[in-house]
Amino acid sequence: MPIKIPNNLPAVNILAKENIFVMNETRALSQDIRPLKFVIVNLMPTKIETETQLLRLLSNTPLQMEITLLKMNSYISRNISEEHMKNFYKTFDDIKNEKFDGLIITGAPVETIEFEKVDYWKELTEILKWSNRHVFSTLYICWGAQAGLYYHYGIKKYPLKEKLFGIYPLELNDSNIALFRGFDEIFYIPQSRHTEVKEEDINKIEELEILAKSPEAGVSIVRTKDKRKIFVTGHMEYDRMTLADEYERDIRLGREIRVPFNYYPEDNPEKTPPFKWRGHANLFFINWINHHVYQETPYNLDELEKM
Repeated sequence: MPIKIPNNLPAVNILAKENIFVMNETRALSQDIRPLKFVIVNLMPTKIETETQLLRLLSNTPLQMEITLLKMNSYISRNISEEHMKNFYKTFDDIKNEKFDGLIITGAPVETIEFEKVDYWKELTEILKWSNRHVFSTLYICWGAQAGLYYHYGIKKYPLKEKLFGIYPLELNDSNIALFRGFDEIFYIPQSRHTEVKEEDINKIEELEILAKSPEAGVSIVRTKDKRKIFVTGHMEYDRMTLADEYERDIRLGREIRVPFNYYPEDNPEKTPPFKWRGHANLFFINWINHHVYQETPYNLDELEKM
């Protein structure tokens, strides 16, 4: 899919080497079509890595897509240059009068903090409220999923006894759902979190349905019945070595951490982990874009105000 992104974004060169077609702004403007408009609220500290991971997964349909990267104006990221944020990111004030086909809220390393005590919580809730009338479909990832469930439905998060960390098998509740077209009955998803949401809390909300879960990972994919909000408690977007990088970081920092579950062959960090979730991650994003966005979103985005 031709993704329209800023010409000099670092992800451009990385994706080009993987033979992923990225369309620069100059060429995109010469095409007389309406691209799908997506905004990514990137709350991860690894900004460039997360940008690349998500753009890679958004690249697998023939549709043209225009991507806007959004930062929190109330928080300064410490792990990325100020120049990168200034050049490639917008603030909520910059886009609050626009409409979008899709929105992605990423995870964030703040899950052990109460929602209201997160530095940018007020600003994030403004974006979540805005999304109800300005975005057709929203995908919430990891902490972003917990934040969305809490803000929209009052569903709390609960601390786990130890970090859920590794590659976990999931079972589908219904394999006929379009979001899982082409999926096997059991598939894998990376998890990296200290908290969880509980099945009994979600089942109390009439608007929500649990699509995938497992005894080990708990509730993992939830959707609103109108298909416009999807909550994924794990990280389908992760690269092969992302969990390895997190594991090595925690070891360096002296944190108590187990080898990621079901990740390294023979639990040996010296061996390269198999990329066993990549196919389903690509399918998931393809299905989301096709069945939950492209086939449902109004051509005239101003109609979102009436929905």
